[in-house]
This record gives sequence, C-alpha cells and structure tokens, in this order.
Amino acid sequence: MKLLEGKVALITGAARGIGKAIALKYASEGCNVAFTDLVIDENGKKTEEEIAAFGVKAKGYASNAADFEATHSVVAEVVKDFGRIDILVNNAGITKDGLMMRMTEGQWDAVIGVNLKSAFNFVHAVTPVMMRQRTGSIINMASVVGVHGNAGQCNYSASKAGMIGLAKSIAQELGSRGIRANAIAPGFIITDMTAGLSEEVKAEWCKKIPLRRGGTPEDVANIATFLASDMSSYVSGQVIQVDGGMNM
Repeated sequence: MKLLEGKVALITGAARGIGKAIALKYASEGCNVAFTDLVIDENGKKTEEEIAAFGVKAKGYASNAADFEATHSVVAEVVKDFGRIDILVNNAGITKDGLMMRMTEGQWDAVIGVNLKSAFNFVHAVTPVMMRQRTGSIINMASVVGVHGNAGQCNYSASKAGMIGLAKSIAQELGSRGIRANAIAPGFIITDMTAGLSEEVKAEWCKKIPLRRGGTPEDVANIATFLASDMSSYVSGQVIQVDGGMNM
C-alpha cells in the first residue's frame, strides 16, 4: 500500500518549484491533490495533468492566498470537489529582498501577506474540516533563514519565523483533535527562485554546506511526504531543516 493512499492534500503555490515537487511526490504515493496558485495558466494546467498521470484526482484552483475571503471560498470548493482535506501544505511564498534601511513598506507587506498571512488564512479555513474528521496534518514551509536570520531578508526571515511559531501553536491547540502541525525549513534549494544567481554565488553557498551541494525540490518533497503520512503519527510541533547540514 502506498504511504498516502486515498488521502486528499491541499498544497498552496504548487504550480512550480517545491510545491509542484511535493504535489507530484504525494500523487506517486496515492494522494489526491488539490493545489492553488495565483492563476492557473498553461503551466498550471500542465501541472494538473502531470499529477493526474499518477492515477489520482488532481485540480488546480486560481486563488490569491493572501486574501482571507478568497481562501475560504477555495477551501469550500476543495471540500465540495474532493470530500475532505487530510493534508494542508502552506507553501505559497515570494521574496522581495533588501536591506532594512532601504526596504519599502510595500516590500514588507507583500512578503508578510503572501508568506505568512496566507498560512493563517488556509489554516483558519481548513481547521473546521480537520476537526470534524478528527485527523489532519498541517505542514508549513519555513526556511533556515526563519531559524537563523539573514541580512538583506528581514521581511522573508520574519515571515518564515512566523511560519514556525504558527506551526508550533497549531500543534498545541489542535493536537487533542488528532491534528498535527510541523514546519520544514529548507536551506539552499535549486529552484526558479535561486536560478537567477550566478555560478560564483552558488559555489560560495555550497562551500558553506557540509554536503557540498544545493538541495533539490525532491529532497524537500520527501520530508513533506514523511510528515503527511502515518509514519510521522507521533511527530508534531517540530521544525525539520533540509539544508545539507548548513545550519546545525
């Protein structure tokens, strides 16, 4: 039997990158997948097809994850289409880097809205569903910079630290209802977000990593699968760093 056979996952920001890798891994383990992105364009439709190719149900939903009302509407649609939600992965995220003294209010608000408020929105909407089921796994995509900070990323670091605090608080509030919550803190992962970096910068990053390489979206997806499955049924309120040993 596959690890996620018959379960339903809702993954935000999953048309590409880490979110897409998680969606495909879940599907390979028998999970039905609903995912969101700001728009479901040609790329989103292709992702939907790739997920469905594993023989599971798949559907993409266009949604602004930072919009409270829109989020609740999407969750209601997912429940109507899939019947339940067993797994929520709060993956939607953006960067708008800059030193604090030069950062604009718009840069701060945009990152906090997409990266952190979106997680509140989806947890708020999904909690009643999971409470009725008396089971569920919530996974917040944090970052090593949310644990250790990073110059030039005050907004991003704050949003990811918030994701960790949110997961730990949810774990305490909802544990008695059979709902688990954890956070994953990826390190230097090769995605579209890092593809624009020069080879020199990537090489410098790798020098700081004991495994001497950047991670892949699949490395993160493997941990997300563990946290979504019954293999982690006694794991809650934890932060797992997927960083090749960069921050110990």
